[in-house]
Amino acid sequence: MTIDLHLGRACGLAAALGLLSAAGCASDDGSDGAGLGDEGGQDGGDEGGPDDGGEAPLGPGVGQGGAQDFGQFRAILEAGGIPGPETLDDVGFFNEHKIPFPAPECGDDVCLHGALGVMGNMLSGANCTLVLLGMNTPIDPAEIERPPLNLAIAVDTSGSMAGEPIEHVREGLRRMSDVLRPEDRVSIVAFADQAAVLAEAVEGSSAALQLAIAKLEASGSTNIYDGLRTAYEVVDLHGDPERQNRVMLLSDGQATTGLLNDARVLELGTAYAIEGIGLSTVGLGLEFDPSLMRGLAERGGGAFYFLEDDAAVEEVFEEEAQALLLPLASEVEIDVQVGAGYELRGMYGTKLATLGATAAHLEIPSLHIAHRESTGDTAGGRRGGGGAIVAELMPRPGATSDGGRVGTLTMRYRVPGTDEEVFQETEIESALAPGETPAEGRFDTDGSEKAFVTLNLYMGFMLAAERAQVGDDAGALNLLRILHDNVALWLSTHEDADISDDQRYVELFMSNLMARGAPLPPPAPAPEPWPTD
Repeated sequence: MTIDLHLGRACGLAAALGLLSAAGCASDDGSDGAGLGDEGGQDGGDEGGPDDGGEAPLGPGVGQGGAQDFGQFRAILEAGGIPGPETLDDVGFFNEHKIPFPAPECGDDVCLHGALGVMGNMLSGANCTLVLLGMNTPIDPAEIERPPLNLAIAVDTSGSMAGEPIEHVREGLRRMSDVLRPEDRVSIVAFADQAAVLAEAVEGSSAALQLAIAKLEASGSTNIYDGLRTAYEVVDLHGDPERQNRVMLLSDGQATTGLLNDARVLELGTAYAIEGIGLSTVGLGLEFDPSLMRGLAERGGGAFYFLEDDAAVEEVFEEEAQALLLPLASEVEIDVQVGAGYELRGMYGTKLATLGATAAHLEIPSLHIAHRESTGDTAGGRRGGGGAIVAELMPRPGATSDGGRVGTLTMRYRVPGTDEEVFQETEIESALAPGETPAEGRFDTDGSEKAFVTLNLYMGFMLAAERAQVGDDAGALNLLRILHDNVALWLSTHEDADISDDQRYVELFMSNLMARGAPLPPPAPAPEPWPTD
């Protein structure tokens, strides 16, 4: 489907998708439409949204643990392949997008913001109602004093890591050692058929650490359980309540010897997390299975990354070094309660939510500063956006406006190292009736508009990957074409580095499907991506 970009001033996406004619949504002179997203940022003030080219500083975002990127998905496309749906994670996808929020002026170390977005979705034009949950902080990361580390790094040195993967790891560890201090204590554990401690609790800036990194060579099988268990034991042996006690696991994520039961490995991470030892994981290689490494990071209250190329090394270790700062908030609980006119359809950007029909409850172990400071801050890559969370609402059929109330957001957290608790509450309201869908869209802020586009891109990628996986390449290609045209329409009036880069991967996905033999189908409506049942 080809979309005339000049329709942007006259019609919304419903018209662009062929659900309405241009004449049906605009006056004769085309001035009736407000323009795609023109209402975005109406109360966003100076939050530096997409229209400013992404150069205005937005201040530090606040991120949770779990996936930090969709690097494996991107790497497979770059290599000419077709990624499977298991390589795409909504937490990681949102972490690669810097969403603008209002200034952090709540008076606390973490500020919760809520903003509404309503528009026809970019795949079928059906109503998409979302609430953006964003968190940021007034704190400058340079002002935070990091406690000394008790860190063990478990490195997969099996044969599958030979070549570029082990080179990436060595380079990444050298970069991390540049930010370590003499008072830090670092251990290096290499594991193949068995685990071996190459350096134990050495100074962070020592020659002994550099020597251990240089000794990393790849051969043998992959015993993830033994490597992880040994790293935990070393950290536990040198445990110190005055230090951050952490483990990093770097691997291609495919165990081939030792204990092969993923559930048992995950239990190991959970048990040590309870004892206060955090875990972050880094995956490498195009054949990498992300499930175990992602699950370990989520259980261990840390982050999961994928190293797809040399450029990713610096970015990943910069982001992880930022996470080694003291957390901004601990024992975080966020509740989402929707109004009478809506039901809660889903939560994106988090794996820590318990959902009901009208409410969701999130429990996040800790929150940390993310390193990107603005939308255009992509010189080192896209990771570290801050991890926005999106609640998607489903209007109740025939429901009337509940006094304009859409929902309520509440957040409680403990100030780390104290018994002090913080409570915040935010009301979300709208002049629209539930289900009312202006052709031009209605967005409280630039942030909710970008979150809308980001969510649609995530769903488009996921649906295309699912269709391609079952052999429906033509269906996947048609869906991506519709998505591409509507993203192009949005980009014609918005300048945004993240969405422009996403669009490149939409095009690459389409190209790879056609190279695999997918015929370019005639324009056809896309299936409804968010079924109502």
